Amino acid sequence: MNQESRSSVSEQQVVDYLSRNPGFFQNHLDLLEKMHIPHPSGNAISLISKQLEVFRVKHKEQESQLAALIDIARDNDAAFNRMHELTLAMLEARSIEDVVANLAEVLHDCFQTDFVAIKIIQDHSESPISNLFVAPEDSGLKYFTEELQFNKAKCGRPSFPQACFLFGDAAPEVRSAAIIPMVFTQMEGLLAIGSRDETRFHYSMGSLFLTQMSEVVGTRLIALLQWGG
Repeated sequence: MNQESRSSVSEQQVVDYLSRNPGFFQNHLDLLEKMHIPHPSGNAISLISKQLEVFRVKHKEQESQLAALIDIARDNDAAFNRMHELTLAMLEARSIEDVVANLAEVLHDCFQTDFVAIKIIQDHSESPISNLFVAPEDSGLKYFTEELQFNKAKCGRPSFPQACFLFGDAAPEVRSAAIIPMVFTQMEGLLAIGSRDETRFHYSMGSLFLTQMSEVVGTRLIALLQWGG
């Protein structure tokens, strides 16, 4: 092959040929030993070494991705199990008082929370649980206008008036909380979960799981209210 013929082969043609023939170097192992690629350190390394380096990087990336997927699966399993425990606790409740007691127990045991509050917005002066029912005209509800209007859970540090309305004397201890509206046709209310840990309920937390929780609790409360439980 003369000089003119050699110069007519472009780099792209070489790339295309090797792409179409990935097994080319298997038949020409001697070329792999002779070829060298510049390394960031300034030293030349063989093509085989470069391939091994690329494979190691890809392997580490795949390991990281797999570890992330395993963590997500583990978190999903844990969330499913916690929701299962919550659902069973609500099904076992035979009265409004049982709902409050069972909810406090399962949230403490499964969700590591410190404070729980339920507020049902309706007149019900005969309830044996103090401050469970709140009259619709109660002035304290003005602190939850946004949550109730948009029916969306909110996480973070509650305002002090919010904490006082929900948790009473324990308000100064509440460093973070999830405030979850329960807005249904048959009932309106608030479910609140508080913690002494300021990072436990962060404003960036997703609300799907909390919304599902409110649906489970709210549905049981509605059934018991209709039965006079």
